[in-house]
Amino acid sequence: MKLALFDLDHTLLNTDSDHSWGEFLVNEGLVDPVHHRQMNDKFYEDYKAGMLDPIAYNEFVFEFLAQHSNQYLTDLHQLFMQKIIRPQMRQKGFHAIQKHKDLGHAIVGITATSDFITAPIFREFGITEIIATNAEVKDGYYTGKVAGTPCYQQGKLVRLEQWLAGREVDESWAYSDSINDRFLLEYATHAIAVNPDDRLEQLAKEQGWQIQDWSI
Repeated sequence: MKLALFDLDHTLLNTDSDHSWGEFLVNEGLVDPVHHRQMNDKFYEDYKAGMLDPIAYNEFVFEFLAQHSNQYLTDLHQLFMQKIIRPQMRQKGFHAIQKHKDLGHAIVGITATSDFITAPIFREFGITEIIATNAEVKDGYYTGKVAGTPCYQQGKLVRLEQWLAGREVDESWAYSDSINDRFLLEYATHAIAVNPDDRLEQLAKEQGWQIQDWSI
């Protein structure tokens, strides 16, 4: 197998879909604006610093999911896609995905953000194999809990190994913007730092990894 791995937030997107979802809920008047924004911003700063508690953060995000029906959430996500996400989808991301498809590579979207938020976004990029932090569902409804290992930092490798289920990878490419994905990039045969944060840019230069600008 030749495998191409794509991060989502600030890689394929010009924004962070998780933080943007929280802002969207505030702006739509669906959550307490002061408390929700304060918590959303705090967790986002923790993420950028590489110190996020992924269980605590995702349970904060999933609390809203547990309070509403699936149809309501589906309709709300479609509005989120229309208002927030589609304008932030990077054309160079589409081009990179197509390049790997043309070469016959297996393509996987891999993200710390939840499957609820990211699966529809990845599918719009043409990616159907998705590894994300999973929101637990029981009897067809979200429980507010995280299912399994959060797909964050070294957890991405754990989840990737589960996805591979013993299949051999001959060659791999990994695309990401964040120092949180250093483990994924170190795993790959070819690491590509896309609009990297400061720490990833320094690491990429030290390791001789490609650095690409997809924001233009």
